[in-house]
Amino acid sequence: MSQANNKSGKRKISLKWKWAFFTSIGVLAIVVAFSVLIFNRFTNVLLEQERMHIDNTLSTVSSRLTNYSSTLGKGDVERCLRPQLNSGDSQSDDRNIYSDSLVVNFSRDSILVNVYSVNGKRLFESKKNDSKLASSSKRKIITSRQNGKNILIGIEPLLSKKNGSLIGYAQVIDELSSYRATARKLAAILAILVLISVLISMILAYVLVAELLRPINQIQETINKVKTDPDSDARVPDLKTHDELSDLADLLNSMLDQTRRYIDQQQQFVEDVSHELRTPVAVIQGHIDMLLRWGKDDPEVLEESLKASLQETKRMKSLVSEMLDLSRAEQIELNYGEEITNVTEVFEQVYNDFKMIHPDFTFTFDDDTDDHVYVQIYRNHLEQVLVILLDNAIKYSEKRKEVHMSLSTSMSMVNIAIQDFGEGISQEDINKVFNRFYRVDKARSRDKGGNGLGLSIAHRLIEAYHGNISIESSLGYGSIFQINLPILKNMSQEDDNGSGEGDTLLNLNSSDSKEPDQSNQKNDH
Repeated sequence: MSQANNKSGKRKISLKWKWAFFTSIGVLAIVVAFSVLIFNRFTNVLLEQERMHIDNTLSTVSSRLTNYSSTLGKGDVERCLRPQLNSGDSQSDDRNIYSDSLVVNFSRDSILVNVYSVNGKRLFESKKNDSKLASSSKRKIITSRQNGKNILIGIEPLLSKKNGSLIGYAQVIDELSSYRATARKLAAILAILVLISVLISMILAYVLVAELLRPINQIQETINKVKTDPDSDARVPDLKTHDELSDLADLLNSMLDQTRRYIDQQQQFVEDVSHELRTPVAVIQGHIDMLLRWGKDDPEVLEESLKASLQETKRMKSLVSEMLDLSRAEQIELNYGEEITNVTEVFEQVYNDFKMIHPDFTFTFDDDTDDHVYVQIYRNHLEQVLVILLDNAIKYSEKRKEVHMSLSTSMSMVNIAIQDFGEGISQEDINKVFNRFYRVDKARSRDKGGNGLGLSIAHRLIEAYHGNISIESSLGYGSIFQINLPILKNMSQEDDNGSGEGDTLLNLNSSDSKEPDQSNQKNDH
Protein backbone atom coordinates (compact mmCIF):
# COMPACT_ATOMS: atom_id res chain seq x y z
CA MET A 1 0.00 0.00 0.00
CA SER A 2 2.80 2.41 0.91
CA GLN A 3 4.58 1.60 -2.33
CA ALA A 4 1.44 2.42 -4.26
CA ASN A 5 1.13 5.69 -2.38
CA ASN A 6 4.74 6.54 -3.14
CA LYS A 7 4.18 5.85 -6.80
CA SER A 8 1.09 7.97 -6.88
CA GLY A 9 2.95 10.74 -5.04
CA LYS A 10 5.68 10.99 -7.66
CA ARG A 11 5.63 14.06 -9.81
CA LYS A 12 4.35 13.22 -13.26
CA ILE A 13 6.42 14.30 -16.23
CA SER A 14 4.38 14.85 -19.35
CA LEU A 15 5.17 12.70 -22.35
CA LYS A 16 5.25 15.90 -24.40
CA TRP A 17 8.19 17.22 -22.42
CA LYS A 18 9.95 13.86 -22.49
CA TRP A 19 9.53 13.62 -26.23
CA ALA A 20 10.65 17.23 -26.76
CA PHE A 21 13.67 16.71 -24.51
CA PHE A 22 14.91 13.50 -26.09
CA THR A 23 14.21 14.82 -29.58
CA SER A 24 16.28 17.90 -28.77
CA ILE A 25 19.08 15.68 -27.44
CA GLY A 26 19.01 13.71 -30.68
CA VAL A 27 18.97 16.83 -32.83
CA LEU A 28 21.77 18.32 -30.69
CA ALA A 29 23.95 15.24 -31.22
CA ILE A 30 23.32 15.21 -34.97
CA VAL A 31 23.83 18.96 -35.45
CA VAL A 32 26.94 18.99 -33.27
CA ALA A 33 28.39 16.08 -35.25
CA PHE A 34 27.73 17.86 -38.54
CA SER A 35 29.03 21.14 -37.15
CA VAL A 36 32.26 19.49 -36.03
CA LEU A 37 32.69 17.94 -39.45
CA ILE A 38 32.01 21.26 -41.18
CA PHE A 39 34.32 23.13 -38.80
CA ASN A 40 37.17 20.65 -39.29
CA ARG A 41 36.75 20.65 -43.05
CA PHE A 42 36.56 24.42 -43.27
CA THR A 43 39.53 25.03 -40.96
CA ASN A 44 41.57 22.48 -42.92
CA VAL A 45 40.80 24.45 -46.07
CA LEU A 46 41.81 27.68 -44.34
CA LEU A 47 45.02 26.10 -43.09
CA GLU A 48 45.82 24.83 -46.56
CA GLN A 49 45.31 28.35 -47.91
CA GLU A 50 47.75 29.66 -45.31
CA ARG A 51 50.29 27.08 -46.45
CA MET A 52 49.77 28.19 -50.03
CA HIS A 53 50.38 31.81 -49.01
CA ILE A 54 53.65 30.79 -47.35
CA ASP A 55 54.66 28.76 -50.37
CA ASN A 56 53.88 31.64 -52.76
CA THR A 57 55.81 34.07 -50.59
CA LEU A 58 58.82 31.77 -50.50
CA SER A 59 58.64 31.38 -54.29
CA THR A 60 58.49 35.16 -54.77
CA VAL A 61 61.39 35.85 -52.44
CA SER A 62 63.45 33.06 -53.99
CA SER A 63 62.82 34.26 -57.54
CA ARG A 64 64.11 37.73 -56.65
CA LEU A 65 67.19 36.75 -54.65
CA THR A 66 68.57 33.77 -56.52
CA ASN A 67 69.81 35.90 -59.43
CA TYR A 68 72.93 36.63 -57.41
CA SER A 69 75.95 34.41 -57.80
CA SER A 70 77.64 35.24 -54.49
CA THR A 71 76.54 35.28 -50.87
CA LEU A 72 73.74 37.75 -50.21
CA GLY A 73 74.39 41.02 -48.47
CA LYS A 74 71.99 43.28 -46.63
CA GLY A 75 71.95 45.86 -49.38
CA ASP A 76 71.21 43.29 -52.03
CA VAL A 77 68.25 41.99 -50.10
CA GLU A 78 66.91 45.44 -49.27
CA ARG A 79 67.14 46.47 -52.89
CA CYS A 80 65.22 43.41 -54.07
CA LEU A 81 62.60 43.18 -51.38
CA ARG A 82 61.83 46.80 -50.44
CA PRO A 83 59.33 48.56 -52.73
CA GLN A 84 60.77 51.50 -54.75
CA LEU A 85 58.79 54.67 -53.99
CA ASN A 86 61.18 57.34 -55.35
CA SER A 87 59.89 57.55 -58.90
CA GLY A 88 58.59 60.89 -60.15
CA ASP A 89 55.32 59.50 -61.35
CA SER A 90 53.35 58.78 -58.16
CA GLN A 91 50.46 57.18 -60.03
CA SER A 92 52.86 54.77 -61.70
CA ASP A 93 54.52 54.02 -58.33
CA ASP A 94 51.17 53.21 -56.66
CA ARG A 95 50.28 50.91 -59.51
CA ASN A 96 53.63 49.13 -59.24
CA ILE A 97 53.36 48.75 -55.50
CA TYR A 98 49.83 47.25 -55.45
CA SER A 99 50.56 45.00 -58.39
CA ASP A 100 53.67 43.59 -56.72
CA SER A 101 52.87 40.13 -55.32
CA LEU A 102 55.62 40.41 -52.74
CA VAL A 103 54.17 43.64 -51.40
CA VAL A 104 50.74 42.04 -51.23
CA ASN A 105 52.17 39.15 -49.20
CA PHE A 106 54.10 41.52 -46.94
CA SER A 107 50.93 43.49 -46.27
CA ARG A 108 49.27 40.54 -44.48
CA ASP A 109 49.36 41.13 -40.75
CA SER A 110 50.17 37.55 -39.90
CA ILE A 111 53.05 37.11 -42.41
CA LEU A 112 56.66 37.70 -41.32
CA VAL A 113 59.45 37.44 -43.94
CA ASN A 114 63.07 37.05 -42.86
CA VAL A 115 66.18 36.57 -45.00
CA TYR A 116 69.37 35.19 -43.49
CA SER A 117 72.92 34.94 -44.73
CA VAL A 118 74.71 31.66 -45.10
CA ASN A 119 76.09 32.16 -41.59
CA GLY A 120 72.62 32.67 -40.13
CA LYS A 121 72.82 36.47 -39.83
CA ARG A 122 69.52 38.22 -40.39
CA LEU A 123 69.73 40.39 -43.48
CA PHE A 124 66.07 41.37 -43.83
CA GLU A 125 62.84 41.38 -41.85
CA SER A 126 59.47 42.55 -43.11
CA LYS A 127 58.39 43.32 -39.53
CA LYS A 128 60.12 43.41 -36.22
CA ASN A 129 60.25 39.94 -34.73
CA ASP A 130 62.38 37.73 -32.49
CA SER A 131 62.30 34.60 -34.59
CA LYS A 132 65.39 32.53 -35.21
CA LEU A 133 66.52 30.69 -38.28
CA ALA A 134 65.45 27.09 -38.61
CA SER A 135 67.81 25.88 -41.27
CA SER A 136 66.86 23.24 -43.79
CA SER A 137 68.43 21.66 -46.88
CA LYS A 138 65.23 22.02 -48.88
CA ARG A 139 61.99 23.95 -48.88
CA LYS A 140 59.55 22.83 -46.22
CA ILE A 141 56.64 24.16 -44.18
CA ILE A 142 56.39 23.03 -40.56
CA THR A 143 54.04 23.67 -37.64
CA SER A 144 55.50 25.10 -34.47
CA ARG A 145 54.30 26.81 -31.29
CA GLN A 146 55.05 30.37 -30.28
CA ASN A 147 53.70 32.05 -27.16
CA GLY A 148 51.34 29.09 -26.67
CA LYS A 149 49.89 29.35 -30.19
CA ASN A 150 50.42 27.32 -33.31
CA ILE A 151 52.26 28.99 -36.18
CA LEU A 152 53.44 27.91 -39.61
CA ILE A 153 57.09 28.33 -40.61
CA GLY A 154 58.23 28.07 -44.23
CA ILE A 155 61.97 27.62 -44.81
CA GLU A 156 63.88 27.57 -48.11
CA PRO A 157 67.65 27.57 -48.83
CA LEU A 158 68.42 30.15 -51.55
CA LEU A 159 70.55 28.64 -54.33
CA SER A 160 72.08 30.82 -57.04
CA LYS A 161 70.59 30.31 -60.50
CA LYS A 162 73.99 31.00 -62.02
CA ASN A 163 76.23 28.56 -60.19
CA GLY A 164 73.87 26.68 -57.81
CA SER A 165 75.78 27.77 -54.70
CA LEU A 166 74.02 28.50 -51.38
CA ILE A 167 73.71 32.25 -51.03
CA GLY A 168 71.34 32.50 -48.02
CA TYR A 169 68.06 31.39 -46.44
CA ALA A 170 64.48 32.68 -46.73
CA GLN A 171 62.08 32.12 -43.86
CA VAL A 172 58.38 32.98 -43.83
CA ILE A 173 56.37 32.83 -40.59
CA ASP A 174 52.57 32.81 -40.57
CA GLU A 175 51.21 33.60 -37.10
CA LEU A 176 47.76 32.36 -38.25
CA SER A 177 45.97 35.31 -36.64
CA SER A 178 43.55 35.67 -39.55
CA TYR A 179 43.06 31.91 -39.59
CA ARG A 180 42.19 31.88 -35.88
CA ALA A 181 39.89 34.88 -36.23
CA THR A 182 38.01 33.20 -39.08
CA ALA A 183 37.85 29.92 -37.15
CA ARG A 184 36.43 31.71 -34.11
CA LYS A 185 33.76 33.38 -36.24
CA LEU A 186 32.89 30.06 -37.84
CA ALA A 187 32.70 28.36 -34.42
CA ALA A 188 30.43 31.15 -33.13
CA ILE A 189 28.15 30.83 -36.16
CA LEU A 190 27.97 27.06 -35.83
CA ALA A 191 27.26 27.34 -32.09
CA ILE A 192 24.40 29.74 -32.79
CA LEU A 193 23.07 27.39 -35.46
CA VAL A 194 23.24 24.48 -33.01
CA LEU A 195 21.32 26.42 -30.37
CA ILE A 196 18.73 27.59 -32.87
CA SER A 197 18.34 24.04 -34.24
CA VAL A 198 17.87 22.59 -30.77
CA LEU A 199 15.38 25.28 -29.81
CA ILE A 200 13.38 24.89 -33.02
CA SER A 201 13.45 21.08 -32.75
CA MET A 202 12.21 21.27 -29.15
CA ILE A 203 9.34 23.57 -30.10
CA LEU A 204 8.39 21.50 -33.14
CA ALA A 205 8.66 18.25 -31.16
CA TYR A 206 6.45 19.64 -28.39
CA VAL A 207 3.83 20.88 -30.87
CA LEU A 208 3.96 17.64 -32.86
CA VAL A 209 3.67 15.42 -29.79
CA ALA A 210 0.88 17.58 -28.40
CA GLU A 211 -1.03 16.97 -31.63
CA LEU A 212 -0.20 13.27 -31.63
CA LEU A 213 -1.24 12.91 -27.99
CA ARG A 214 -4.55 14.67 -28.50
CA PRO A 215 -6.30 11.38 -29.39
CA ILE A 216 -4.63 9.68 -26.41
CA ASN A 217 -5.91 12.48 -24.16
CA GLN A 218 -9.42 11.88 -25.50
CA ILE A 219 -9.04 8.16 -24.85
CA GLN A 220 -7.79 8.90 -21.33
CA GLU A 221 -10.73 11.23 -20.65
CA THR A 222 -13.16 8.54 -21.77
CA ILE A 223 -11.50 5.93 -19.55
CA ASN A 224 -11.61 8.31 -16.56
CA LYS A 225 -15.32 8.98 -17.14
CA VAL A 226 -16.11 5.27 -17.29
CA LYS A 227 -13.91 4.64 -14.24
CA THR A 228 -15.70 7.37 -12.29
CA ASP A 229 -19.15 6.25 -13.42
CA PRO A 230 -19.35 2.60 -14.58
CA ASP A 231 -22.86 3.25 -15.89
CA SER A 232 -21.60 6.08 -18.11
CA ASP A 233 -22.22 5.83 -21.85
CA ALA A 234 -19.09 7.88 -22.59
CA ARG A 235 -17.20 6.70 -25.67
CA VAL A 236 -14.12 7.91 -27.52
CA PRO A 237 -15.24 10.26 -30.32
CA ASP A 238 -14.28 9.61 -33.92
CA LEU A 239 -10.59 10.59 -34.03
CA LYS A 240 -10.45 10.75 -37.85
CA THR A 241 -6.72 10.04 -37.74
CA HIS A 242 -6.92 6.75 -39.68
CA ASP A 243 -3.95 5.29 -37.83
CA GLU A 244 -3.15 2.96 -34.92
CA LEU A 245 -4.66 5.39 -32.41
CA SER A 246 -7.93 5.37 -34.33
CA ASP A 247 -7.86 1.57 -34.26
CA LEU A 248 -7.15 1.70 -30.53
CA ALA A 249 -10.11 4.02 -29.98
CA ASP A 250 -12.41 1.70 -31.95
CA LEU A 251 -11.13 -1.27 -29.98
CA LEU A 252 -11.70 0.54 -26.68
CA ASN A 253 -15.22 1.56 -27.71
CA SER A 254 -15.96 -2.03 -28.73
CA MET A 255 -14.63 -3.28 -25.40
CA LEU A 256 -16.71 -0.73 -23.48
CA ASP A 257 -19.82 -1.69 -25.48
CA GLN A 258 -19.16 -5.36 -24.79
CA THR A 259 -18.61 -4.69 -21.09
CA ARG A 260 -21.81 -2.63 -21.03
CA ARG A 261 -23.70 -5.52 -22.61
CA TYR A 262 -22.35 -7.95 -20.05
CA ILE A 263 -23.31 -5.62 -17.19
CA ASP A 264 -26.79 -5.17 -18.66
CA GLN A 265 -27.09 -8.91 -19.16
CA GLN A 266 -26.08 -9.55 -15.59
CA GLN A 267 -28.58 -7.04 -14.29
CA GLN A 268 -31.26 -8.42 -16.58
CA PHE A 269 -30.42 -11.95 -15.45
CA VAL A 270 -30.78 -11.02 -11.79
CA GLU A 271 -34.02 -9.13 -12.42
CA ASP A 272 -35.50 -11.92 -14.53
CA VAL A 273 -34.56 -14.70 -12.14
CA SER A 274 -35.80 -12.79 -9.12
CA HIS A 275 -39.04 -12.02 -10.93
CA GLU A 276 -39.66 -15.52 -12.22
CA LEU A 277 -38.65 -17.28 -9.00
CA ARG A 278 -40.98 -15.15 -6.92
CA THR A 279 -44.08 -17.13 -7.93
CA PRO A 280 -42.79 -20.69 -7.34
CA VAL A 281 -41.19 -19.64 -4.07
CA ALA A 282 -44.49 -18.07 -2.97
CA VAL A 283 -46.38 -21.24 -3.95
CA ILE A 284 -43.98 -23.48 -2.04
CA GLN A 285 -44.07 -21.18 0.98
CA GLY A 286 -47.87 -21.12 0.90
CA HIS A 287 -48.12 -24.91 0.88
CA ILE A 288 -45.58 -25.25 3.68
CA ASP A 289 -47.43 -22.67 5.79
CA MET A 290 -50.69 -24.55 5.19
CA LEU A 291 -49.07 -27.83 6.15
CA LEU A 292 -47.65 -26.33 9.32
CA ARG A 293 -51.00 -24.92 10.34
CA TRP A 294 -53.32 -27.85 9.71
CA GLY A 295 -52.68 -29.62 6.42
CA LYS A 296 -50.15 -32.14 7.70
CA ASP A 297 -52.90 -33.96 9.53
CA ASP A 298 -54.93 -34.41 6.33
CA PRO A 299 -53.31 -37.02 4.06
CA GLU A 300 -54.99 -35.66 0.92
CA VAL A 301 -53.91 -32.09 1.60
CA LEU A 302 -50.43 -33.31 2.52
CA GLU A 303 -50.05 -35.26 -0.70
CA GLU A 304 -51.44 -32.43 -2.83
CA SER A 305 -49.10 -29.87 -1.21
CA LEU A 306 -46.06 -32.09 -1.61
CA LYS A 307 -46.85 -32.71 -5.28
CA ALA A 308 -47.39 -29.02 -5.94
CA SER A 309 -44.18 -28.09 -4.12
CA LEU A 310 -42.26 -30.76 -6.05
CA GLN A 311 -43.67 -29.50 -9.33
CA GLU A 312 -42.70 -25.90 -8.53
CA THR A 313 -39.23 -27.08 -7.49
CA LYS A 314 -38.77 -28.83 -10.82
CA ARG A 315 -39.96 -25.72 -12.62
CA MET A 316 -37.45 -23.61 -10.67
CA LYS A 317 -34.70 -26.07 -11.61
CA SER A 318 -35.71 -25.90 -15.27
CA LEU A 319 -35.85 -22.11 -15.11
CA VAL A 320 -32.38 -21.83 -13.59
CA SER A 321 -31.00 -24.23 -16.22
CA GLU A 322 -32.49 -22.22 -19.06
CA MET A 323 -31.28 -18.94 -17.59
CA LEU A 324 -27.77 -20.38 -17.48
CA ASP A 325 -28.15 -21.48 -21.10
CA LEU A 326 -29.18 -17.96 -22.06
CA SER A 327 -26.30 -16.45 -20.11
CA ARG A 328 -23.83 -18.74 -21.89
CA ALA A 329 -25.42 -17.95 -25.24
CA GLU A 330 -24.65 -14.27 -24.69
CA GLN A 331 -20.92 -15.04 -24.38
CA ILE A 332 -20.52 -17.36 -27.36
CA GLU A 333 -18.03 -15.12 -29.18
CA LEU A 334 -15.62 -15.59 -26.28
CA ASN A 335 -15.78 -19.41 -26.07
CA TYR A 336 -16.91 -20.89 -29.39
CA GLY A 337 -15.64 -18.47 -32.03
CA GLU A 338 -13.75 -21.08 -34.09
CA GLU A 339 -16.16 -24.06 -34.08
CA ILE A 340 -17.24 -25.52 -37.45
CA THR A 341 -20.22 -27.85 -37.97
CA ASN A 342 -21.71 -29.92 -40.79
CA VAL A 343 -25.29 -28.60 -40.95
CA THR A 344 -26.58 -31.45 -43.14
CA GLU A 345 -25.34 -34.07 -40.70
CA VAL A 346 -26.81 -32.37 -37.61
CA PHE A 347 -30.13 -31.71 -39.36
CA GLU A 348 -30.50 -35.35 -40.37
CA GLN A 349 -29.60 -36.51 -36.84
CA VAL A 350 -32.22 -34.30 -35.17
CA TYR A 351 -34.81 -35.32 -37.76
CA ASN A 352 -34.22 -39.03 -37.10
CA ASP A 353 -34.23 -38.55 -33.31
CA PHE A 354 -37.58 -36.74 -33.30
CA LYS A 355 -39.15 -39.35 -35.58
CA MET A 356 -38.15 -41.98 -33.04
CA ILE A 357 -39.24 -40.02 -29.95
CA HIS A 358 -42.59 -38.84 -31.38
CA PRO A 359 -43.98 -41.70 -33.48
CA ASP A 360 -47.43 -40.13 -33.37
CA PHE A 361 -46.19 -37.14 -35.44
CA THR A 362 -45.49 -37.02 -39.15
CA PHE A 363 -42.13 -35.44 -39.97
CA THR A 364 -41.14 -34.55 -43.52
CA PHE A 365 -37.61 -33.57 -44.50
CA ASP A 366 -36.82 -31.71 -47.75
CA ASP A 367 -33.07 -31.47 -48.42
CA ASP A 368 -32.31 -29.22 -51.40
CA THR A 369 -28.55 -29.14 -50.83
CA ASP A 370 -26.20 -30.89 -53.26
CA ASP A 371 -23.43 -31.61 -50.79
CA HIS A 372 -22.47 -31.20 -47.16
CA VAL A 373 -22.88 -27.64 -45.88
CA TYR A 374 -20.50 -26.23 -43.24
CA VAL A 375 -21.10 -23.22 -41.03
CA GLN A 376 -19.20 -21.64 -38.17
CA ILE A 377 -21.24 -22.75 -35.16
CA TYR A 378 -20.77 -25.10 -32.23
CA ARG A 379 -22.51 -28.40 -33.04
CA ASN A 380 -24.38 -28.64 -29.71
CA HIS A 381 -25.71 -25.11 -30.14
CA LEU A 382 -27.15 -25.91 -33.57
CA GLU A 383 -28.74 -29.05 -32.13
CA GLN A 384 -30.15 -27.05 -29.24
CA VAL A 385 -31.75 -24.50 -31.57
CA LEU A 386 -33.34 -27.23 -33.71
CA VAL A 387 -34.66 -29.01 -30.61
CA ILE A 388 -36.16 -25.76 -29.29
CA LEU A 389 -37.98 -25.09 -32.58
CA LEU A 390 -39.20 -28.68 -32.99
CA ASP A 391 -40.37 -28.78 -29.34
CA ASN A 392 -42.37 -25.63 -29.99
CA ALA A 393 -43.89 -27.14 -33.13
CA ILE A 394 -44.89 -30.32 -31.31
CA LYS A 395 -46.33 -28.59 -28.22
CA TYR A 396 -48.73 -26.47 -30.23
CA SER A 397 -49.75 -28.99 -32.91
CA GLU A 398 -52.54 -30.75 -31.06
CA LYS A 399 -54.95 -31.27 -33.96
CA ARG A 400 -52.76 -31.73 -37.03
CA LYS A 401 -49.69 -33.60 -35.82
CA GLU A 402 -47.42 -32.80 -38.71
CA VAL A 403 -44.10 -30.95 -38.92
CA HIS A 404 -42.27 -30.00 -42.12
CA MET A 405 -38.49 -29.52 -42.11
CA SER A 406 -36.44 -28.17 -45.02
CA LEU A 407 -32.78 -27.42 -45.71
CA SER A 408 -31.60 -25.31 -48.65
CA THR A 409 -28.74 -23.01 -49.69
CA SER A 410 -28.36 -19.74 -51.55
CA MET A 411 -25.15 -18.10 -52.79
CA SER A 412 -23.68 -17.62 -49.33
CA MET A 413 -26.31 -18.69 -46.78
CA VAL A 414 -27.88 -21.92 -45.61
CA ASN A 415 -31.61 -21.79 -44.84
CA ILE A 416 -33.33 -24.01 -42.27
CA ALA A 417 -37.13 -23.94 -42.06
CA ILE A 418 -39.42 -25.67 -39.56
CA GLN A 419 -43.17 -25.46 -40.15
CA ASP A 420 -45.99 -26.59 -37.87
CA PHE A 421 -49.74 -26.56 -38.42
CA GLY A 422 -50.77 -25.69 -34.89
CA GLU A 423 -52.39 -22.73 -33.21
CA GLY A 424 -50.31 -19.99 -34.83
CA ILE A 425 -49.48 -16.57 -33.43
CA SER A 426 -51.30 -13.30 -33.90
CA GLN A 427 -49.57 -10.35 -35.56
CA GLU A 428 -49.76 -8.50 -32.27
CA ASP A 429 -47.63 -11.14 -30.53
CA ILE A 430 -45.36 -12.18 -33.37
CA ASN A 431 -42.75 -9.46 -32.66
CA LYS A 432 -42.54 -10.41 -28.98
CA VAL A 433 -42.00 -14.16 -29.12
CA PHE A 434 -38.20 -13.80 -28.90
CA ASN A 435 -38.41 -11.71 -25.73
CA ARG A 436 -37.41 -13.30 -22.45
CA PHE A 437 -40.24 -14.94 -20.49
CA TYR A 438 -42.80 -13.90 -23.08
CA ARG A 439 -45.70 -16.33 -23.47
CA VAL A 440 -48.70 -15.73 -25.65
CA ASP A 441 -50.99 -17.88 -23.51
CA LYS A 442 -49.36 -17.89 -20.09
CA ALA A 443 -51.81 -20.32 -18.51
CA ARG A 444 -51.51 -22.95 -21.25
CA SER A 445 -47.75 -22.48 -21.51
CA ARG A 446 -47.44 -23.03 -17.79
CA ASP A 447 -49.36 -26.28 -18.16
CA LYS A 448 -46.99 -27.39 -20.92
CA GLY A 449 -43.97 -26.65 -18.78
CA GLY A 450 -42.83 -23.55 -20.67
CA ASN A 451 -40.88 -20.73 -19.07
CA GLY A 452 -40.74 -18.43 -22.10
CA LEU A 453 -36.97 -18.70 -22.56
CA GLY A 454 -36.53 -21.25 -25.37
CA LEU A 455 -36.96 -18.90 -28.30
CA SER A 456 -34.87 -16.27 -26.54
CA ILE A 457 -32.04 -18.81 -26.28
CA ALA A 458 -32.44 -19.83 -29.94
CA HIS A 459 -32.52 -16.21 -31.08
CA ARG A 460 -29.40 -15.31 -29.10
CA LEU A 461 -27.49 -18.39 -30.26
CA ILE A 462 -28.15 -17.76 -33.95
CA GLU A 463 -27.34 -14.05 -33.74
CA ALA A 464 -24.11 -14.82 -31.89
CA TYR A 465 -22.96 -16.80 -34.94
CA HIS A 466 -23.83 -13.93 -37.31
CA GLY A 467 -27.03 -15.49 -38.54
CA ASN A 468 -30.69 -14.53 -38.22
CA ILE A 469 -33.91 -16.23 -37.18
CA SER A 470 -37.39 -15.12 -38.23
CA ILE A 471 -40.99 -16.25 -37.91
CA GLU A 472 -44.03 -16.21 -40.16
CA SER A 473 -47.33 -17.13 -38.55
CA SER A 474 -51.04 -16.89 -38.97
CA LEU A 475 -53.44 -17.42 -36.11
CA GLY A 476 -55.09 -20.81 -36.42
CA TYR A 477 -52.87 -22.00 -39.33
CA GLY A 478 -49.48 -22.59 -37.73
CA SER A 479 -46.04 -21.03 -37.89
CA ILE A 480 -42.83 -21.20 -39.92
CA PHE A 481 -39.48 -20.53 -38.23
CA GLN A 482 -36.56 -19.83 -40.58
CA ILE A 483 -32.86 -19.77 -39.74
CA ASN A 484 -30.13 -18.34 -42.01
CA LEU A 485 -26.43 -18.90 -41.35
CA PRO A 486 -23.39 -17.92 -43.47
CA ILE A 487 -21.77 -20.82 -45.31
CA LEU A 488 -18.04 -21.48 -45.03
CA LYS A 489 -16.63 -21.67 -48.55
CA ASN A 490 -14.22 -24.35 -49.81
CA MET A 491 -14.75 -26.65 -46.82
CA SER A 492 -14.10 -30.28 -47.61
CA GLN A 493 -15.76 -33.11 -45.76
CA GLU A 494 -12.42 -33.96 -44.14
CA ASP A 495 -12.38 -30.54 -42.45
CA ASP A 496 -15.27 -31.59 -40.26
CA ASN A 497 -13.58 -32.31 -36.93
CA GLY A 498 -16.73 -33.78 -35.43
CA SER A 499 -16.99 -31.03 -32.83
CA GLY A 500 -19.43 -32.10 -30.20
CA GLU A 501 -20.13 -35.52 -31.73
CA GLY A 502 -19.86 -37.15 -28.36
CA ASP A 503 -22.80 -35.15 -27.06
CA THR A 504 -26.27 -36.50 -27.64
CA LEU A 505 -29.27 -34.60 -28.83
CA LEU A 506 -31.22 -35.11 -25.65
CA ASN A 507 -28.47 -34.03 -23.21
CA LEU A 508 -29.25 -30.32 -22.99
CA ASN A 509 -27.88 -29.06 -19.67
CA SER A 510 -30.25 -31.14 -17.61
CA SER A 511 -29.32 -33.58 -14.88
CA ASP A 512 -32.50 -35.60 -15.44
CA SER A 513 -33.26 -37.84 -18.39
CA LYS A 514 -36.01 -35.86 -20.10
CA GLU A 515 -37.89 -35.87 -23.32
CA PRO A 516 -36.96 -33.07 -25.75
CA ASP A 517 -40.12 -31.20 -24.81
CA GLN A 518 -38.98 -31.05 -21.18
CA SER A 519 -35.22 -30.63 -21.41
CA ASN A 520 -35.37 -27.09 -22.78
CA GLN A 521 -38.43 -25.08 -21.84
CA LYS A 522 -39.23 -22.84 -24.78
CA ASN A 523 -40.72 -19.48 -25.53
CA ASP A 524 -44.22 -20.81 -25.83
CA HIS A 525 -46.75 -19.31 -28.18
